[in-house]
Amino acid sequence: MLSRLAAGLPAPARRLATVARLTLLAQFLRFGAVGVGGFLVDTATVYALRYPLGLYGAGAVAYVVAASTNWALNRAWTFRAAPRHRAHRQWLRFLGVNAAGFVLNRGTYAALIAGSALAREAPVLAVAAGAVAGMGLNFTLSRRIVFR
Repeated sequence: MLSRLAAGLPAPARRLATVARLTLLAQFLRFGAVGVGGFLVDTATVYALRYPLGLYGAGAVAYVVAASTNWALNRAWTFRAAPRHRAHRQWLRFLGVNAAGFVLNRGTYAALIAGSALAREAPVLAVAAGAVAGMGLNFTLSRRIVFR
């Protein structure tokens, strides 16, 4: 579909729309779609656990649940053409290399929970901000290290 769209671009832009770039864009869009699903899982888990665990504990558990969901969906869809590695090792690698994204994600979440009454009342705002903060780094690390 992206190739058909690229064919309709003016010549200078069409030259920039290489197969490699279109493939990367399609992968990033799939990664983003999976991320939306992960965001929903993350948010649902935070809301389900916010009273028994508190917002920080709920946020930590929710990250692992959502990251595991994202790994499975990215393995099956976003990076389906990548070589298959043992699932448990790839899952652990996914969690490990996305630790930097975790710091951005949950650092943003924690800062908003600590500093904003609105975020404490509506944690979905902190979850969303954290997801956006870590997305680019997580995509790059996933593509280059986990699903290669």
